[in-house]
Amino acid sequence: MPSRRALVSLALAIGATMLGGCARERAPAVDYVLLNGQKASSRDWQGKVMLVNFWATSCTTCVAEMPQIIATHERFKARGFDTVAVAMSYDPPAFVAKFAETRRLPFGVAIDNTGAVAGAFGQVQMTPTTFLVNKRGEIVKRFVGQPDFAALHGLIEQLLAEA
Repeated sequence: MPSRRALVSLALAIGATMLGGCARERAPAVDYVLLNGQKASSRDWQGKVMLVNFWATSCTTCVAEMPQIIATHERFKARGFDTVAVAMSYDPPAFVAKFAETRRLPFGVAIDNTGAVAGAFGQVQMTPTTFLVNKRGEIVKRFVGQPDFAALHGLIEQLLAEA
C-alpha cells in the first residue's frame, strides 16, 4: 500500500499538471509614470517576463527584500526579464525618490499616486505584493509577503525558456 506521503505527492503532481493547462489571468492594462518622468504601460511588457513589485518605503519587509529584487533583476535582465517597482499611493514621492537613488535601483520605479495601478491588480493593499507575468502578459504567480527567491528564480527560468 502506498504511503500517505506518496499519495499526497502524486495528488499534488497531478493537480500541478492540470493547472498548467488552465487559462491564466491577463495582467491588467495600466499606464503609469516612472520616477524619471517617463510614461510607461503594461503593453510595453509584451514579450518579456516581468516582475511587478508593489512596495512602500515604510514597509520593513519591502526594504529587506529589495536587495534580492535587485539581484533577481540583475541576474535575468539580459535574457528578456524586467522589473517594475510600484510604490503605493500612501508613500511620499520624496521618500520613494530618495530610496531609489540611495539604493541605486536598476529598474523602473513608479509612484502609484492615485492607487489606480494597485486597484487594477486586484486592489493590492498589503506590501510587499509581487506579480510574475509571462511573455504573453499573463499573471503566473502572485506573492504576498517576501517570495521564496530560489523558487522564484526557478519559475523565471521556466518562463524565459518558453517561446
